Formats: sequence, C-alpha cells, structure tokens
Amino acid sequence: MMNSAPKIIACLGSSSTAGKGQAFDWIAELRRRPRNGQFKFRNFGVGGDLAYNALQRLPDVLACRPSKVVVWVGGNDVLALVSSKARRFFVFSKRLPCNPSPSWFRENLAEIARTLKSETEADIGFCSLCPIGEALDSADPFQSELNRRVEEYSAIVAAVADAEGCSCISLYEAISEAIRASPGRAFIAFKFLPFYRDAFRVVVLRQSPDEVARRNGWLFHTDGVHLNSRAGRIVADRIQEFIEA
Repeated sequence: MMNSAPKIIACLGSSSTAGKGQAFDWIAELRRRPRNGQFKFRNFGVGGDLAYNALQRLPDVLACRPSKVVVWVGGNDVLALVSSKARRFFVFSKRLPCNPSPSWFRENLAEIARTLKSETEADIGFCSLCPIGEALDSADPFQSELNRRVEEYSAIVAAVADAEGCSCISLYEAISEAIRASPGRAFIAFKFLPFYRDAFRVVVLRQSPDEVARRNGWLFHTDGVHLNSRAGRIVADRIQEFIEA
C-alpha cells in the first residue's frame, strides 16, 4: 500500500516565523518531532513583514495547496505604531501605502482570512501576539504602551478569527502567563544597532539564540522582540495542538 502524501502546513508571518538569526526556529522544532512525520512544513516567514505584507504574499501560500495555514503577524504592526523610528523604517522598507493603525491591521487580517477561505480548503489558525519585553506591569512609558498595544492587537486577532470562522492560537495568553511567573526586563526603546549586533553574533560568531539571550539578560527573548527556545517551545506546543486538531 502506498503511503498517503504528507499534509502541507503553511506558516505565514514575519521574522519570528522565518526563524533566522536570533529568532528561535519553532518550525524546525516541529519538524524534529516524530509525531509530525505526516506533515510537510512550508515556511513563508519574511523578516520585517506587517500584516499588509503578509497579505501581498498570499499567492505563494495558495500555490502550495496547504491542508492547514498558521498565520502569525502583528508584532511589527505594534512596533510601527509605538515607535516613530520603527514606523519610518517600515513605511519605507516595506513600501506601506499608509501609516499602520489598529483598524488597518484588522482589515488586512480579515482579508487574509477571507482569501484563504475562498481559495483553499485549509484549516486556518491565527496566532495572537507574543509580548514584547518581559515586564508586563512596567511603569516605563514605552514598555507600558507596548503592553497595551500587544494586548489590543491580540484581541483583534481573536475577534477576526471568530468572525471569519478560523481558529485562534493563544500565544499571547500562554507566554504572558509564563512571563508573569518569571518577569524580566522592560523593553524601553526601539534601536536598530542591537538587532544587527545580535544577528552578527548568531550568523557570524555562531552563538545560539539562547547564548545571545543570556548575554543580553533576557529570560524569554533574545533581544526583547524575538523569542529564545524557552518561549519558542511554548509557541511550538500551541501550534502543535492546532495542527493535530
């Protein structure tokens, strides 16, 4: 008897999905698990993408004829909203037609859902956002605004998933719970140099994301934005539940 073809799991997102440099590769973690031999994972993560950019890249996802689609975007939408420096960078580098906003994020996410539903027979799972920084009750203005916006955007993800009949993969809830049990540093400013430095450490110096995390003093992140293995495996476990459902 011939083995049936593997089910394709398409993963659409930004750098946290791409899993390169200092970002933990949760897709590789899922591939390594023997229980996932029946699945073929396709990585459609591109660093710096906002929900708008993910929407533009849907033809690539559709072409692979997925059985399930995991969509994890929104972190860069939040950074662009909270940091003027990040906003200028994303508007230019990602050719955004307008400044990011919660309503625009919702529109793009809903259009992703509708396109996937109309053009595929896949089960669709939208991931809520992961916290940026590790001080969920911080009084620091930048970290406090990040916390508020990440929670707001995670609620938007859940609302769109519910309205469009998709699953919501609760990353925000799971990682927030872990951070509250072991709180860490606040993320008090968006700066490019530390990100490039950490990428150099991983790509050139061959340090692991967890080594970079320890050097930077983070418990769940490598740099305050990208996750290390401690949080990355929580992501993998939650997505595992979705793909097995």
